[in-house]
This record gives sequence, structure tokens and C-alpha cells, in this order.
Amino acid sequence: MQDTENNNDESELIRLLLKRQSELNSLLEVTRAINKNTSTQVLISMLEVILKSYLNVGKLRFMIEKFGTYYCVSKYGGDFESNTALYKSSMKLNKFKLPANISSHADAILSSYDYFIPIYHKNKLLAFALIGDFYTSGEMLNNDLNFIQTIMNVIVVALENKKLFKERIEAERFQREMELAVEVQNMLIPIRLHVETGVEIGARYLPHQNIGGDYFDFIRLNDKEFMWCIADVSGKGISAALLMANFQASLRAWATVEDDLTNIVERLNRIVIKITKGEKFITLFLAKYNEETRRLNFINAGHNPSLLYANGEAVELKLGTTMIGAFDELPFINQGELDIEPGSLILNYTDGLLDYEPADTEVWNEDVLMDFLIQNGDLSPDKFNQVLLNELHSKVKSKQIDDITLLTLRIF
Repeated sequence: MQDTENNNDESELIRLLLKRQSELNSLLEVTRAINKNTSTQVLISMLEVILKSYLNVGKLRFMIEKFGTYYCVSKYGGDFESNTALYKSSMKLNKFKLPANISSHADAILSSYDYFIPIYHKNKLLAFALIGDFYTSGEMLNNDLNFIQTIMNVIVVALENKKLFKERIEAERFQREMELAVEVQNMLIPIRLHVETGVEIGARYLPHQNIGGDYFDFIRLNDKEFMWCIADVSGKGISAALLMANFQASLRAWATVEDDLTNIVERLNRIVIKITKGEKFITLFLAKYNEETRRLNFINAGHNPSLLYANGEAVELKLGTTMIGAFDELPFINQGELDIEPGSLILNYTDGLLDYEPADTEVWNEDVLMDFLIQNGDLSPDKFNQVLLNELHSKVKSKQIDDITLLTLRIF
């Protein structure tokens, strides 16, 4: 009798050792696969094989968190529930930190399973599993549940690391793109504008966190005429910078051969449409001034109106057309014409100057800007820009949400 009991104990011990060896081998294979950067699907398939073959789990639903909700990445056995129903029922179990028996749960979906196995990291539920048709009992039950939780935890952490690595690679690529876009934009935006006898120019560019699509330029056409432009390309990053580069090249090319602003804007619209297929657009203010006749011609293409200050009064230069790049053919173009008084100041700006939180628009808006221009329009362009930015920062408490570009001209 004693020999029989000893033999049984030895057999049980051997069975336990073989089971532990099998578990270690399974864990080793999974670890090797992770180190080889095996795909997510292969890791999930390995988990299924281990659960089915070594642990005799007949039913599985394995849910992993992604963007605040949980998605089923592995399921077998029984009738399949919808992801929504499974997620809704499972959230009733989020108080459990350890494997728990749910076979008697009041929820019909949950009670069709035997155990709930959560995977936590720093109090965050990264994943969980529902297992059923699982008949292990006695001393082996806790061992098997702990092993299931362990191997799932290893896989989930590996998948989380994959995600973090991918995010880091994407962030580095985005940073390189931003650096390239900055280089492109710095080449396009003139750091030092022409020193002119008939006009004084001041410019400021305050980029937001990421590179935007603000652009300005001053073009001397001949001894008597010059042109300037301020524009805002939709979007950010390298695509906006490259579109800006194309726009600048096209503007400079047509400005030297085409006298009429209307024709220039029409051609620019066709070029932008051809490049972007209507997916991006540009707002701009384009002006041409003749120093001999003192005649200013301008077109505002959906841009914030430039402001003209002369003799203690200020007016908006609104006349023009829609933004370019939105329509195959511009629906209308109205060209503005003005005679410029000596000493006039013209403020050109992009929408970042006025785009702030609603609470700040009561103290900083178009009307306030007009009043500021009337009160400070006799300052030099550089001084005017600096005082304007000081005024902005003193009145507006919210953070800058877009690029700010100022191009201010004093015409003598």
C-alpha cells in the first residue's frame, strides 16, 4: 500500500515537472519570437496554440486596449459575440486585478466563460482575456491561471513596446520633416528685405510650434514699380513648404512678364489647382505700386484685409476674389485701385495675429487692430511691428495657435 502511494506521489511530481518544463519551453519560444521582432499576428497565433494544446483552454476572447477602447485580437470556441457587446459586458469586471471566476456572473455573456484574466501595467488595464471550457482544478488551477496571465502579460508588453517604438520612429520622421520644412521656409521668407529709397519695410515672422504656411515677399519690378505679397498656405509641414516654394517661383516668374494683377492671380490659381488637385488652398494679398503715378493696384484673395493708414484714418483693402486653389476657375476677380498719399503706412498680416481663444476676442479683434493702427500709424515699420506685438501680448492671455507674419510698408 505504501509503495502504491509513493508511486502515485512520484507520478504526480513527474507530471508537475513535465508541465512546468512545458510552460518554460512555451515561454522561451514566445520570448525568442519577440526578440526576432515577430509580427503581432504570429505572436497571437503562438498564444492560441499554447492555450489550446498545453492548457486545454477550449474558449478564448483576448481583448487589447487601443485608443481608449478594447478590441478582440484573438477568439476561438463557442458562439462569437459582437465586439461592442463583449466590451460592454467585460467593463463590469474592471475592478478585478487578479484572475477571477465569472461562471456565476449575472451577465449572460460573462457567465458563459469560466475565468476573467486581467493584464495591468501601472494601474492601467492594457488587456484582458475571457477563457471558457477550461477544466483544470485543484492545485493546478492557480498555477495554470498564473501562467496564462504571465504569458499574456509578456505578449502584451511586447506589443506595447512595438507600438511605442513605431510612435518614436514616426515622431523622429515627423521631426526630420519639420526641420526640412523650416529650411525650405527660411529660404523662401526673406530675412532681410531690400533697402529702398521710396519705401521703408519692416517684417516679423513668429512661427507656431510646427512649421506653417505663412509667406511674404517683396519684388522690385523696375525703377518705378515694386510688388509685394503676403500669403497663407493651408496645412503644415513639408507639403505646405513645398507648395509655398512652387507658389513663390510662379509668382516671381509671372510678375516679371505680366503687368496685370488679375492675370497673375488667375495663372497662380491654375498652377495651385494643378499641383494640389484642390486639396490645398492659398489665401493671399498681392499689391503692385507705381512710384511715378503713386497708383496702388491690389487683389485680396480670401486673405485678412491689409490696412492702409494715411492722414489719421485707416481703411481695409478687401477688394479681390476668393482663395486660390479652391476652384478650377475663380468665380470673380475685382482689382482695387488707390492713389497713395506720401507717408502712408500699409499693414499686411496673416490670420495668426487675430486667431485666439473666444475669451480674448473681446479685447483683441479687427476693430481693436484698426484703432491701434490709427494711434500708432506714424511709427516706423519696424517700430510699429514691435509695439503691435507688445500690445498683443499685453492684451491676449491665451497661447498663440498659429503662425504670425507682419509685413509693414511706409510709402514716401
